[in-house]
Amino acid sequence: MTYTDAQRAVQDRFDTRRLAERIDELLVHDFIDPGSAAFINQRDMMFVASVDASGQPTCSYKGGDPGFVRVLDPHTLAFPSYDGNGMFLTLGNLDETAQVGLLFIDFEHPSRIRVQGRATVSTDDPLLESWPGAQAVVRVNVSEVFPNCPRYIHRMQEVEHSRFVPNGQTVPPVPDWKRSEWACDVLPTNDPTRQP
Repeated sequence: MTYTDAQRAVQDRFDTRRLAERIDELLVHDFIDPGSAAFINQRDMMFVASVDASGQPTCSYKGGDPGFVRVLDPHTLAFPSYDGNGMFLTLGNLDETAQVGLLFIDFEHPSRIRVQGRATVSTDDPLLESWPGAQAVVRVNVSEVFPNCPRYIHRMQEVEHSRFVPNGQTVPPVPDWKRSEWACDVLPTNDPTRQP
């Protein structure tokens, strides 16, 4: 990991430069090791950070069935992009800068892993059909993978999976916001909500 001058200055202010160097030396990898791969492959959600060309960041929650993010090899992972609010902040940013940060958290057994890399977005990726309901596939070429201290993760228990996640067996319900007066007349022409 290459620390910026600003990051180094803050490390020095709090006397953590030695600790940061040790973490970089022992825990930061440019590949996904088998333990990290197993952790990622079991998750049903993650947070995605991206940035546009002007430096404006955004962070997005992405969810799916367990294993919706797939580690394809030690340097590559992929995940689907499902129907959302149509703003395409994440996909637009990835098309523009390719810079991406992923945060995977296990809330039941506090643990988390960060993945950073460069992403590509494709609507004709060979994996697209393997995710029912996916509009596109994001592939991430991994540059850094490292665990994060879990001590501030709140313990939470999963109650149920979202009924909106496409699974190929049932048709997901239409979210209420798509039936709202402010949205229903501007939905994409092929949106299921527009079907009689």
